[in-house]
Amino acid sequence: MNIRPFDLTDTDRIIALWDLCGLTRPWNNPRLDIQRKLTVNREWFVVGEVGDELIASAMFGYEGHRGWVNYLAVSPSQQRRGYAKQLMTHGEHLLMASGCPKLSLQIRASNHQVVAFYESLGYKIDEVVSMGKRLISDE
Repeated sequence: MNIRPFDLTDTDRIIALWDLCGLTRPWNNPRLDIQRKLTVNREWFVVGEVGDELIASAMFGYEGHRGWVNYLAVSPSQQRRGYAKQLMTHGEHLLMASGCPKLSLQIRASNHQVVAFYESLGYKIDEVVSMGKRLISDE
């Protein structure tokens, strides 16, 4: 898989991938999420291609305390081939090169398969409560 920075021409294909992988939610406008990411470390929004097919994505970020990954997606027809692991390794290297000491992520508690995937990469469940407050509505 070739990993490269996201390009605006990828927008529709990326959103279709996210829909296919069940990552989109009615209260999050994916086009706005893309626009927002492109204002901060835009090169850390990456896509994965096999041939000319866009099959994967990930958004990495770092705010000085810890890094984050969002929108990690691999097309269902391409899963279990090591592509998600490649994306995570790529992101970990980006973050380590920036001095980031820890990478965090959020997973829906019901998604046991994804929890097991991250555990296989060495991630552990942090005993914390995830909280959020919408500052800008996407509707």
